[in-house]
Amino acid sequence: MDAAGGAAVGSAAQPAAQTAVVVGGGISGLLAARELARAGVRTTVLEASGTWGGCVGSHVVAGLTLDSGAESFATRSSAVAELAGELGLGAEIVAPNPGGAWVQLPDGARELPRTGVLGIPANPWDPEVRRSLGLPGSLRASLDKLLPASLGTRAEATSVSALVRARMGRRVLERLVAPVVGGVHSADPDVLDIDMVAPGLRAGIREHGSLAAAVAAQRNGSPQQGTRRGAAGPLPAGVPAAGPPSPGLQKAGSAVAGLRGGMHTLIAALLAELRRHGVTLLESTRADSVERTAGGWRVSAGGTAHDAGLLVVAVEGPAAVALLTGAVPELAGRRPEPGPDVSLVTLVLDLPPLDARPRGTGVLVAPQSPGIQAKALTHATAKWGWLADQAGPGTHVVRLSYGRGDARHGAQARPEPGTDAELFAAALRDASALLSIPVTAGDVVDWDVVRWGGALPFASLGHKRRVAEVRSICAADGTLAVVGGWLSGNGLAAIVADTPNQVRHLLS
Repeated sequence: MDAAGGAAVGSAAQPAAQTAVVVGGGISGLLAARELARAGVRTTVLEASGTWGGCVGSHVVAGLTLDSGAESFATRSSAVAELAGELGLGAEIVAPNPGGAWVQLPDGARELPRTGVLGIPANPWDPEVRRSLGLPGSLRASLDKLLPASLGTRAEATSVSALVRARMGRRVLERLVAPVVGGVHSADPDVLDIDMVAPGLRAGIREHGSLAAAVAAQRNGSPQQGTRRGAAGPLPAGVPAAGPPSPGLQKAGSAVAGLRGGMHTLIAALLAELRRHGVTLLESTRADSVERTAGGWRVSAGGTAHDAGLLVVAVEGPAAVALLTGAVPELAGRRPEPGPDVSLVTLVLDLPPLDARPRGTGVLVAPQSPGIQAKALTHATAKWGWLADQAGPGTHVVRLSYGRGDARHGAQARPEPGTDAELFAAALRDASALLSIPVTAGDVVDWDVVRWGGALPFASLGHKRRVAEVRSICAADGTLAVVGGWLSGNGLAAIVADTPNQVRHLLS
């Protein structure tokens, strides 16, 4: 027993260097614990809430067990598929139905182009792109190939908005990119760092000569695309997801996949493996403070001290920096901005007219679209065949996402719904408008609201530099690592690739 009366992780029989505490039981924390345990390190995971998996969670609505956060992952990286295979879920990987997603514009709904990154088109003359942009918009976007490769690539940091506007023009930004960025990142493209949300894209411009060519290279699997990102919330197939979630999307136009039964089955399999490795999993255990000790680290949680040689902090950025600053004072002043609050409203509907899938797998909403408060809608039973089979004919699962964060770009001044009742009422109005089929309270079999506070990392300008500084400071003594979407880039693909690498570096 330790001085505080709790069982310490380290003991005489277990040298401190072979013990670890992981703070945070979301997907990044569980992956960190897996890597530690597989290396023979005795590991304890502390999770403040009563559930595991963070943004890769589940809830039951109308008797259906549904994803409450991430519901798909990007397939341009093999990281998630490889993890699923290692956990015995390889045979459960499924592709979404081929129906594409739509984008709601001020002048109506259009099919969302499928060959883009963050909504940036690989070919301004694709029919779907031209229908959204019009002839003048496609003409302006096509000038991109005539511009010098240095335009938009010289500055140390550049926003999504600045790059797209300079190379392809305002209509691409407002009609394609802003809806995707709002749906995926709950943020305004004016303030997002392009190198954080689309790494390698600016380098691709320098290599291939234009933004469109760089997008095409990433779509075709350029190595620079690397480990970008997985899904996080509700969004349509063929669109980007970013975690939580923003409803189920992947990066705009990216290929996605899911797991039969839902992405939350990944967490169940991961927990089962951790228990087989003897990992101690303590839920409803909030880490109150962290301090250095002669043997490594002490984490105090609810009056119990947990001592270990290694420490991994896997919580959201602001909480991670706040927890560590006392022991690592160099982190002071490097606290990132909190992510936006996102609310997901899930409706289970008895509405046979939706069998026709009027908007494919879902709709992204341009922020300037009047009268619609949602940023995205996912028609989950249209997207996933296994879910449609479970729900049965005429029964549909629709998920709407609310909360744009800093959505200044062309957004209408309208208050976000706050209470569950307000969100439910807004969801009925917005689903009716976006699906072009009346959705009434009488059609609702059951519904639920899931709220994610600050769950999406906010990759504002300068964030990439801050991430590098934080990781350098934390890695200095070789016993501390900090992981999570706020560092790797949000989305399953990014987190699943980055977290094991960080832990291996810690162990080395």
